[in-house]
Amino acid sequence: MNNNKRFRILDLFCGAGGFSFGLDSLDQFETKIGLDFDENAIKTFQNMFPRAEGICGDITSNKLKNKIIKKTKKYDINMIVGGPPCQGFSLKGKNLGINDDRNFLFREYAYIVEKLRPEIFVIENVKNMISSGHGYFINEIKSLFKSMGYKVDYAILNARDFGVPQSRERTIIVGSRSKVIDLSKIKKYSEIVTVRDAISDLAYLLSGEGFDIDKYKTEAKTKYQKQMRADYLQYHKATNHTTETIKKLKMIPAEGDKSYLPKHLHGNQKFSTTWSRLIWDIPSPTIDTRFDTPSNGRNTHPVLNRAITPREAARIQSFPDCFIFQGNKSSVCKQIGNAVPPLLAKAIGTHILKYYYHE
Repeated sequence: MNNNKRFRILDLFCGAGGFSFGLDSLDQFETKIGLDFDENAIKTFQNMFPRAEGICGDITSNKLKNKIIKKTKKYDINMIVGGPPCQGFSLKGKNLGINDDRNFLFREYAYIVEKLRPEIFVIENVKNMISSGHGYFINEIKSLFKSMGYKVDYAILNARDFGVPQSRERTIIVGSRSKVIDLSKIKKYSEIVTVRDAISDLAYLLSGEGFDIDKYKTEAKTKYQKQMRADYLQYHKATNHTTETIKKLKMIPAEGDKSYLPKHLHGNQKFSTTWSRLIWDIPSPTIDTRFDTPSNGRNTHPVLNRAITPREAARIQSFPDCFIFQGNKSSVCKQIGNAVPPLLAKAIGTHILKYYYHE
């Protein structure tokens, strides 16, 4: 087994592998194991990381945990990354911390860190993980990992500051056994990448058009598009919207929102961003798992009468076109929306390396 890489990674809750893809783009990192309970996500992961081992299973299973722990020794794992879902910290009150039953997946992550004692771990989660319970939950996390011997820092990072054409704020927690990795010093990009930079070369499909695999129809127009391009396009395939949906979209002008629709057509959705178009010259808002549905939020194409395609959403998440997703369209949408943007992961990895090679 070749373990020459400085950091050998176990990616928990890996999904399609956005976190690993960003880290593995740096020479010093290599993902060895990815774990997720989503079968299609693991198929994607295994396809994109042929030298790693993708494991599909339930992290709460003791049998699976023991299997993972055994394999980490084989691969000499010294880094754990992942975004354990935490449902129980959004409510107020000090009784809703780590011990809340809804945070059981976070506890599984912490258990594996405790058992493996990697040199470093990184947790990615939603922004309000820090503010919930007036900071009670994040302080609990710090105390928990400090008791394991880790020096912990955390920050809210916005993906748009690291070359991702999307405003996506996430809590990042880094723990190291040997040094404090100060996330306030992470280097931000000087240029903001916009929706136009990301997807303007793909602005030709109408509702229902496109194929699972297709050739490029236009030339790359921006530096970002040139970086993203591969040999062919996968899943640049537009949702086949109903006649009623298209009728409503035609009422909304370029970059417009649902204020252009008559009140009775607003629908039951309470969010002001539903039935809204992306705006060309700023980053996209956060991509979620239902970006293929105009009634879900601001994910309608800036000018065309359709929601963005999976490939356009992948570009906005900073997945290059060479990243091939496995599964049907709804599964692929879920994989893309749940992913850590690779360029954000790369920026975190680059920052970590400064502490291990330059200090």
